[in-house]
Amino acid sequence: MRHETDDIIQTLRRARRDKGLSQRKLSTRIGVPQSHISKIESGATDLRLSSLVEHARALDHEVVVVPRRALSAVKAIVANSALHKGIILRRPAHQLDDDD
Repeated sequence: MRHETDDIIQTLRRARRDKGLSQRKLSTRIGVPQSHISKIESGATDLRLSSLVEHARALDHEVVVVPRRALSAVKAIVANSALHKGIILRRPAHQLDDDD
């Protein structure tokens, strides 16, 4: 995976798993082959912005651009929201195994 996109890829993979979706089910929802979802989650392909937005929205997420100086505040809000829902935000990479 490319370093600059690792967090986004991990977030998409985690969101898919948290929703209980296989790559195949998500691919049907978005209208792309399952192999494309696999390539996205392995970092083997770059997403167009429109595809990233569609992918994120299918997982009840939004893609936003925030000023860098506000990033820590946004991350804190997201982390606080996830804690209230009992969601683990970060898992070690070795715990993120591949899905079908």
